[in-house]
Amino acid sequence: MRSINKVILIGNLTRDPEMRQTPNGQTVTTFGIATNREWVTKSGDKKSSAEFHELVAWARLAEICNNYLRKGKLVYIEGYLKTRSWDTPEGVKKFKTEIVIQDMIMLEKKPEDEDYFPESDNAMNDKDDNNEEISSKKSTEKKNKETQEETPAKTKKEENPIDKDLGL
Repeated sequence: MRSINKVILIGNLTRDPEMRQTPNGQTVTTFGIATNREWVTKSGDKKSSAEFHELVAWARLAEICNNYLRKGKLVYIEGYLKTRSWDTPEGVKKFKTEIVIQDMIMLEKKPEDEDYFPESDNAMNDKDDNNEEISSKKSTEKKNKETQEETPAKTKKEENPIDKDLGL
């Protein structure tokens, strides 16, 4: 008989991700998210409950989570449950159930008026250490945006060949 171990969550980060290396050099990032549910009782009272989840990401996904996620961000997570155990110095056996992430999607879009450059993975810029180029790019984009706003809209409608073919 088949079995399934799949978790799908949408929630907000409860803390910033923490990235570290295992002794054999594997990258791992841990963080938490909270999910909420609300319901109405028979008497009409609104109730709500929060559930907190511990998450673990490995390898490249660990780096992505560490670079792009921050406390409060809304994320979609897919993964599976994994329980690990260890013995404390006092000899007590401890257990912890975590969600090992297989896929993560950031659900919040960045505001249009805000430039975002990740701390350690500068995908927008080929030169990682050149902050002057970033500042230059920001000011150029701002000037272009201001120029577009100052330019009056064209009064003459440009002809579209498809519209012409359709008789519009």
